[in-house]
Amino acid sequence: MRVFVAGAAGAIGRPLLAQLAEAGHEVTGTTRNPRRASRIRAAGGIPVVLDVFDAAAVEEAVAAARPEVLVVQLTSLPERYDPRSIDYGPTNRVRVEGGANLLAAAAAAGVRRVITQSIAFLYAPEGDRVKDEEARPFTDAPEPFASAVAATLEGERIFLETEMEGVVLRYGWFYGPATYYAYDGNVADEVRRRRVPIVGDGSGVFSFVHVEDAAAATVAAAANGEPGVYNVCDDDPAPMRDWLPYFARTIGAKRPFRVPAWLARPVAGAFTITMATELHGASNAKAKRDLGWTPRYASWRQGFREALG
Repeated sequence: MRVFVAGAAGAIGRPLLAQLAEAGHEVTGTTRNPRRASRIRAAGGIPVVLDVFDAAAVEEAVAAARPEVLVVQLTSLPERYDPRSIDYGPTNRVRVEGGANLLAAAAAAGVRRVITQSIAFLYAPEGDRVKDEEARPFTDAPEPFASAVAATLEGERIFLETEMEGVVLRYGWFYGPATYYAYDGNVADEVRRRRVPIVGDGSGVFSFVHVEDAAAATVAAAANGEPGVYNVCDDDPAPMRDWLPYFARTIGAKRPFRVPAWLARPVAGAFTITMATELHGASNAKAKRDLGWTPRYASWRQGFREALG
């Protein structure tokens, strides 16, 4: 099968290319940075340097590759994750505008199935603490997350409403190589400095997924499952008060401090407090059932220990 991966040099793009190539697929991968083309080639893909905001160039690249499946893994996140100051604007734009250009090119090239990246932590903090794909999104979240959710949902909408087979993969919090939660990642660095406390009762529920598992789910989605939305995360959604001390211990850090929510709010902001105390997790039951996918790391406990320790 011929597969075109937009955003192929990122944290999930590289293992995705490698797994697609290993499965015998012919893969074309894009990057906006010429220096990253060698990463794509090393992973087994055909590199294309491409600006996804250039609609004509996108159409030409997709037509030349003649893919049967288009996979969009576009983000433009900062190197360091700071929820107090993070700017989701570039990622919002690349998901909506870049995604639309890729969709138009795919339709013109006769692509059968289109898959796009989304997030599994966009559910409103109400009702059950673990959500399926039908749950209400957190559209009234504090900024800057509200704008990110709105753009993400718009990016999902254009893929779900296309006449092609549109698939949306809502990934959990990535960990593993080249992520914020890598052993040498930004979050790990902040945890070692004891700058990531357990806020309030630490009841915010996180759903994690190792990037290799996320890539494997994407490979499965290229061939399996009906069009629609799928949560891609491990089997073990967990509150911050459980996973953060374990993460700290795994990377050799001291136990995180505990900070009352009222004390943390003026410094950390409403968004950080909401994530730490109100975030809801996601169920992967649909992806496991319909995509024929099972995560190698069924729990972040196993994944942190084996992949980060």
